[in-house]
Amino acid sequence: MYRPYYGLTDSPFAITPDPRFVFLSDRHRDALAHLVYGIGQGGSGGFVQLTGEVGTGKTTLSRLLLEQLPAGTHVALVLNPRMAPIELLETLCEELHVEVADVRGSLKGLVDRLNRYLLDVHARGERAVVILDEAQDLSVEALEQVRLLSNLETPTQKLLQIVLLGQPELRDLLAKPELRQLAQRITARYHLTPLDAGETGAYVRHRLAVAGARRTPFSRLGLAALHRRAQGVPRLINLIADRALLAGYVADEPSVGERLVERAADEVLGRASSRRLRALVATAVLAAVVALGYAAWRWRQSQPTPPAPIAAAPAAPAKVEVTLPEQLASAEAAARDPVWPHYLALWQANEVPAGDGLRCPPRLVPGLYCALGRSNLGRLAALGRPVLLALPIRDRAPIVLLSGLDERRARIDAGPSAITVSRTELDRHWRGEYLALWRAPPGLPERIRVGDAGPAVDWVRAMLGREVVAGAAFDVELESAVRTLQIEYGGQADGIVGPDTQFLLAAHLPGGPQLAAVAE
Repeated sequence: MYRPYYGLTDSPFAITPDPRFVFLSDRHRDALAHLVYGIGQGGSGGFVQLTGEVGTGKTTLSRLLLEQLPAGTHVALVLNPRMAPIELLETLCEELHVEVADVRGSLKGLVDRLNRYLLDVHARGERAVVILDEAQDLSVEALEQVRLLSNLETPTQKLLQIVLLGQPELRDLLAKPELRQLAQRITARYHLTPLDAGETGAYVRHRLAVAGARRTPFSRLGLAALHRRAQGVPRLINLIADRALLAGYVADEPSVGERLVERAADEVLGRASSRRLRALVATAVLAAVVALGYAAWRWRQSQPTPPAPIAAAPAAPAKVEVTLPEQLASAEAAARDPVWPHYLALWQANEVPAGDGLRCPPRLVPGLYCALGRSNLGRLAALGRPVLLALPIRDRAPIVLLSGLDERRARIDAGPSAITVSRTELDRHWRGEYLALWRAPPGLPERIRVGDAGPAVDWVRAMLGREVVAGAAFDVELESAVRTLQIEYGGQADGIVGPDTQFLLAAHLPGGPQLAAVAE
């Protein structure tokens, strides 16, 4: 209903897990890295545990995990594990497509059939993973049966990797003495916490941008109220934001402020009474402030008037914050890629033809490479290299060079001008894509993956700080390390060292241009 009013082409705050709207905060990326790392251990056989409050994104992470598992991984996903041990075994077999029609109800028959299946999977060089969502609902008996499944093994390797997803109560459940054997087998743990205030704002802006918004209808105070009332829980943010946009549409309010968000939160959370109580408290505080102010005024009136100063200095004009679109417009940055020659000069590649927007061939000249990636400002600061950004503003997307970055400010070069903006202002307009140049040994293939061998694989090992063994192949262990790096910097965790991952590996090499500190 409100979508045309706010210029949206889709519903930005639906609570269904649409992958287009996935927003990964730093802690979500860390959680996903723990899951990928735990499963990437392969034959370790340890359990992986992820806990978090309701609505913090555990199920969404499990969906992302499924997308990033390597080929040849057989997955049993159990969404409702509240069942007896034998029923749980039957469900796992069904999820893995193990034929058990003739052994239903037989614990030994089910385990034997599952063990035979896992041995076949192992013989093909593949792996099997069980993901138990809402694991806090498992009974002690069911958890003990799950632990016993981890005993299925060959002389050198476990056959089954098990992931437990659950609410904080899962930690209490696993702390019981009768489950200490299972708790000791957990090799990777992570507790997912809600978003902070800055991440809430970034989350809202991200979902609105995906839904087609050209501006954020929530005011600064509206976003602050949204974070406060939702307490950083993504599911509650969605519910309250959706209701607030609807309220803004009904009230014909182009900007959704604190008042509308508070009203929407009262309806969603059912806390109207507490809202009225806060209003009464605020009224009482206001009355006290007025009374104190009146008393102070009466006291000042009773004091003698001081002599006037000889000459009063003129008041300094208030500093007006200029927005990034206004700065870009004044810099005439809408010309076609005016920063490309400057970016190439930083890499001493003046003779190389300029690229086109955020596009260029993977190999510009021997030893100089180009790639398009996705990340955030925090991770670009850690990489420390200048990169090109596109800033979709109104009806154009000027290309700028991110040349400086610190904790509060960013410097971008737009045509002949250097612009200093707050990181918050830049993040408001940038959607995460960047183009990077880097230097590496000539002859790197465009893709380096499992099974490859040679100098390119040796280079990957060296960049990851691994021991370089001449002729060693790109193995599963190296693939797991690559996935961890990709997740850490916000890339696609496919375990393949493509151009974007090669940039992540090469960014810390000595030489070449660096991001500068930003002067006041």
